Amino acid sequence: MPNQRLTQTQRQELKLSPQQIQLMKLLQLPLIELEQRIKEEMEINPALEDVRDNDYDDNEPTVDDSDNGENDDYNDDEVDFSKDDEFDINDYLPEEDRDDYSYKLQANNYSSDDDDYEAPIVNEETFQDYLNQQLAYRNLTEKQLEIGEYIIGNLDDNGYLNRPVPNIVDDMLFTMNVAATEEEVAEVLHIVQELDPPGIAARDLQECLLIQLQRLQEDSPFSDYSLSIRIIKDFFEEFTKKHYDKIAKRLEVSNRELKAALDEILKLNPKPADASSSGTKNIHYITPDFFVYVRDGKVELSLDGRNTPELHISKQYLKMLEEFSNSKDTRSKQEAVQFVKQKIDAAKWFIDAINQRQNTLYVTMKAIVDIQEEYFLTGDETKLKPMILKDVADKVGLDISTISRVANSKYVQTPYGTFLLKFFFSEGITNDEGEEVSTREIKKILKDAVENEDKANPMTDEQLMLVLKEKGYPIARRTVAKYREQLGIPVGRMRKKI
Repeated sequence: MPNQRLTQTQRQELKLSPQQIQLMKLLQLPLIELEQRIKEEMEINPALEDVRDNDYDDNEPTVDDSDNGENDDYNDDEVDFSKDDEFDINDYLPEEDRDDYSYKLQANNYSSDDDDYEAPIVNEETFQDYLNQQLAYRNLTEKQLEIGEYIIGNLDDNGYLNRPVPNIVDDMLFTMNVAATEEEVAEVLHIVQELDPPGIAARDLQECLLIQLQRLQEDSPFSDYSLSIRIIKDFFEEFTKKHYDKIAKRLEVSNRELKAALDEILKLNPKPADASSSGTKNIHYITPDFFVYVRDGKVELSLDGRNTPELHISKQYLKMLEEFSNSKDTRSKQEAVQFVKQKIDAAKWFIDAINQRQNTLYVTMKAIVDIQEEYFLTGDETKLKPMILKDVADKVGLDISTISRVANSKYVQTPYGTFLLKFFFSEGITNDEGEEVSTREIKKILKDAVENEDKANPMTDEQLMLVLKEKGYPIARRTVAKYREQLGIPVGRMRKKI
């Protein structure tokens, strides 16, 4: 029988409480998602109430107060919402914010003098509708019309057809029971490519540009687009790589002739659907979590909580808990007490988490404002100081992961624009004078140097390195290349213009 012996080991484990997990999740949410999360919590927990939806006064209990049962005059059934009361919260809101409050309004909030008005339903024409209408005016057979509508239905947001013709043939047979040959589909595709805007239904960028140039040639018989057409048709790869010298040599044309042809190409639209489908695209609005103002030479900070509910524990639930607690100790009463107490505790935890979130957001942003005060006063990006997550974490006494959660998804509105908090973070390097400067300042100088360079002979990374060195920033060429790529600036050869 093998020997058995007991051993004792010691180890450290980090376990998060449900409240800490809840707080971390709330920290990550931007303002609009937070408002939705609060609404969801109020729906599943009746012990949570929005103070703005009730007639609370200063003496009513909050999270830290308790109801002694003596104030029995509060009863939802006795609250009188007079129809003569003409108060409407929409009267105090800008138009763009009014719909957000629709969940709070009751029918009896309106005055008897108000007109009964229903907003009309807007029937907006989509880009596909626009193309299908054009297709309907063509003299097509029923089969051709079906093929054309299927092609239009497969265009992407930029107006390109990414589905190969053989696949379209198979798709129509299996999904629509329409038997068509590749020749028939190709013929209808050519008809669709004749629709407006020019370049629609192209299968790649080269075909898109060719369609537009050929349309220009047809519509303007007195203009010559033949050189532009030949560049795209026969030298497309050289064109994309900006090997202009090679193109001019192969075509035996002067730089002036080549530049004129390239200018015509650059006027074309590489995304033909953009001009017509703007009305159908989703527009994403940014709601800032913070506002920074500059008044009398001082920076002021505030949190945006205009639409966030002001949460309180339901007074009725507190009263209910006391009544159940004072009643006879039966099994059903114990279950009722446990249920009500669970809801009240969950409401308290949620309110505490919301308050902690707001406090964490404020102290984090306040630390950023203090560190970057010079920028907020002037709006000059070169005034931004080197700042990493650890700098803010050390200043406010919070963990780096907490600062990261705040910075990753929150926006601040300043006099100089609305920015993601990550905008204010950057690493630093030491210049010739021994001062630590932000890499953002270096990128700004790099960007200005590229904008002011000779476009016919753009600077190489080696030359850009020398420019920065002359200004007191001794950095390596590979670092220049890294910053250039982060700024979205192509290499010198790709920036060349004739």
